[in-house]
Amino acid sequence: MSNVFDGNEYRDYIERMKLRTKQLALSAIRIIQRLPREEAAKIIGRQMLRSSTSVGANYRAVCRARTNREFVAKMRIVCEEIDESQYWCELLLDAKLGPPSLLTPFHKESTELTAVFTKALDTARRKLKKRP
Repeated sequence: MSNVFDGNEYRDYIERMKLRTKQLALSAIRIIQRLPREEAAKIIGRQMLRSSTSVGANYRAVCRARTNREFVAKMRIVCEEIDESQYWCELLLDAKLGPPSLLTPFHKESTELTAVFTKALDTARRKLKKRP
């Protein structure tokens, strides 16, 4: 999908992004395990866990897209899920319901991934519009 990388660089990039999305999900698991047992923390934590694990699973689907249109549709889901993960993390931070030592790096990584995925989606959309 990209003109910036040669074939090997692109494959390496894809693998790095798969690893980053998996690490994000693992970070969410570690955060959830450290949340207090109160109801609000459980509910918000579960939501964060669902959305952050969905990022990696859906990113893998993006990597298997057969067309640019399919890529755009699947990447849109990834963008929605990473944004949602970031939102739940912000709620946990703002409500002081979880350890900042884990939530702050999670928030930083989700912000970076949001930027990467949004850029990829915008680029793919532009390519779709250029087609006759």
